[in-house]
Amino acid sequence: MTARIDHLVTSGTFSLDGGTWDVDNNVWIVGDDHEAVVIDAAHDADAIAEAVGDRRLRAIICTHAHNDHIDAAPALADRTGAAIWLHPDDLPLWKMTHPDRLPDHWLADGQVIEAAGTDLTVLHTPGHAPGAVCLYDAGLGTVFTGDTLFQGGPGATGRSYSHFPTIVESIRERLLTLPPDTVVRTGHGDTTTIGAEAPHLEEWIARGH
Repeated sequence: MTARIDHLVTSGTFSLDGGTWDVDNNVWIVGDDHEAVVIDAAHDADAIAEAVGDRRLRAIICTHAHNDHIDAAPALADRTGAAIWLHPDDLPLWKMTHPDRLPDHWLADGQVIEAAGTDLTVLHTPGHAPGAVCLYDAGLGTVFTGDTLFQGGPGATGRSYSHFPTIVESIRERLLTLPPDTVVRTGHGDTTTIGAEAPHLEEWIARGH
């Protein structure tokens, strides 16, 4: 059974540093007809569970712990029995949203999460958040970047727990070294490729965001 990537957009709010903004989030489901993993359980556990269907949900992987990417994770885990995975450096952010529920497992750089014949390799890419990760699958030719890299530049670094020089280093060293035709599936907005974004790194550095 060939693995496929399903895409769902959910809507809600992002809150940090005393502000709240309306956001649309990309939820990615990687799997086949029998099992799957969810990347970023955003806003709507019911909609995500419906998209998963009767497949076994093996894991809920959090690219980082901003509330808009994790707010539906415990409800989805309770409903499906799937384990929640997060990089430990994002635990302070996680606790802002879910103070009474810890993730089930910790992500580590270089770790491989298998599902439906796919291998998602964890790339620790701090900057947008200390524990931000991307998930690279060479077989599918894609990388799930969360809020680390978007079409047109890096994720935001103007709020707490973020740092622009760090995200630039993460993008340069961990993402732009991937094959140029690698499809970049982001946490918000449109899909792009490594080859489309790589030539613009110095522009991003010059503008500072």
